[in-house]
Amino acid sequence: MPQLLALSRAARLLGVTRGALQQRIKDGELRSSDGMVSVADLLTAYPDTQFDHDPFLERLDTIKEESFARRVRERLLPDKEVLAARLYEQSRELADVRTHLQRYHSLVVRTQERLRGMQQTELEDWLNGQLEQVLDTEPPNPLAVMDDYMRVVSAHVVLRPSGHEFFVEGADTILEAGLRAGLALNYGCANGNCGLCKARIVSGQTQKVRHHDYVLSEAEKNMGYALLCSHTPVTDIVVEALEASGPADIPLQEINARVKEVQPLSETAMRLHLQTPRTNRLRFLAGQSVALSIDEAQAEHGVASCPCDNRNLEFFIRNVAGDEFAARVFGGLKSGDTVTVQGPVGNFVMSDESPRPLLFLACDDGFAPIKSLIEHAMALDTGEAMHLCWIASEPGGHYLQNLCRSWADALDNFRYTPLVAEDGFGSVVQALAEDFPDAAGGLDVYVAGPGAFVAEARGWLSQLGLPEAQVVWVAV
Repeated sequence: MPQLLALSRAARLLGVTRGALQQRIKDGELRSSDGMVSVADLLTAYPDTQFDHDPFLERLDTIKEESFARRVRERLLPDKEVLAARLYEQSRELADVRTHLQRYHSLVVRTQERLRGMQQTELEDWLNGQLEQVLDTEPPNPLAVMDDYMRVVSAHVVLRPSGHEFFVEGADTILEAGLRAGLALNYGCANGNCGLCKARIVSGQTQKVRHHDYVLSEAEKNMGYALLCSHTPVTDIVVEALEASGPADIPLQEINARVKEVQPLSETAMRLHLQTPRTNRLRFLAGQSVALSIDEAQAEHGVASCPCDNRNLEFFIRNVAGDEFAARVFGGLKSGDTVTVQGPVGNFVMSDESPRPLLFLACDDGFAPIKSLIEHAMALDTGEAMHLCWIASEPGGHYLQNLCRSWADALDNFRYTPLVAEDGFGSVVQALAEDFPDAAGGLDVYVAGPGAFVAEARGWLSQLGLPEAQVVWVAV
C-alpha cells in the first residue's frame, strides 16, 4: 500500500508551496486522492529534491520573521515532556509495525512448511522468490524519513469545518501556531482566563503546556474540549474550532498599549511600534484600521502589521499639518508611553479562499493596510502570484523600499514595482494599464490610497472588465 501524505505536509517536506502542488495536480502532473498524494509520485515529480538541508523552509521563515516587524523569536524544540510524548508515540507505532511484520513473516514461514508437506513445489518456489524480494534491503525513502522526523519536531493540525491546516512547531501552543499561519481563530485573552479559544479535539492527543485559570467542566473534558492557548499537540490532531469569516465576527476592543519604538522613516513619516499587554491582545483582520489616541489627540490609522503577531502593532504616521495625534508622535513620544487603541474597523480585508493572483495597488499612506494584507498572504502561504505597485506622490515616499525589494528577492512568486506620481494619478494608472494588459483574465485587486487615486484606479479596472467583486478598496 503506498504511503500517502497530506498536501500541506508534502509541500513542507519538498520546500514548495501548497499552491504549487495543487497546480501540478490540476495540470495532471501529480495524482491526488482526497487531498492526499503518494510519496512515490512526489519523488517522481520532484526527482532533484535534496534533503540535506533544513526542511522547514528557512528562507521563507526568515522573511516572515524579519519583514513582519516582529520581535526576533528563537525557534525551539518542543517542551521536553511534549518531545518525550511524541517520541513515545513514534516508538509505539514502530513497535506495532515490527510486531505485525514478525507475524506476517511467521505466517509466510508456516505457509512454506505447509506447502512443503503438500509437495506444492512450484508455489513454494514462487513464494520463496517473493519473500526474497520483500526481505531485500533497499535504501530508505528519503521523503518518508523526513516525514518521520517532522512528526517529532512538529505536529499537523486540521481545523473543522473549514478544512484549514497548519503546523505547530517549537514551544508554540495550538492558538499561537494557528495565528502565525494566518488563520482567524476565535480567542480572547490568549492567556487561559476567558475560555473563548475553547475547542473540541476530534482526534489525536494534546498536552497542557501553559497554566490557565479557566475551568473546563467534566462534561467538556469528556467530550475532548481544551483551551487552544494552553495546549500543544503531541500527535497530528483534528480540531473543531470557530474561525472568523469576516469583520462582523471581530469584536470591538479598547486596549492601552505601550510604545515599544518610534522610528523615523523619512522627513514626513514615522514608524510607531506598539505592544499590547500579554493578557489583552488586539484581535483584528489584515487590512483593518483602529483609532489611536494620546490624551485628547486621536486619529484613525490602518494597522501595518500582520494579525499573526497580535501583540506587536505597527503604524506609519504622516506628519500632516493640523493632525494633533501626528504632532504628539513627532513631538517626542517615547518608549514606555501609553497609546489607547480602539477597534478594529473596516472591510478592507482579504478573501482567503480565492485562487486568483493578487495585485496590490498602494499609494502614499495606503501602503500601511496593503503591507498588512501582503504579510497575511505570506503567512497563509497560498502560493499564488503577488504583485505590489507602490505609488509615491512626493520624494522619499517609498520609505520601506528595502523591505519590498527583500520580498521580491526572497519569494519566487512576488513582484514589486515602485512608481512616482509626478504628473498626477492619471499617468500612474496609464502605466499600470500597460503593465497589466490581461488584468480582466483573473486578478484579485486591493487598492488603498487617497480618494482621487482610488477613483482613478477603480475606473481603470472597470474599463478592463474586471468584476467589482474582485476589487477591494479603501480611501485613506
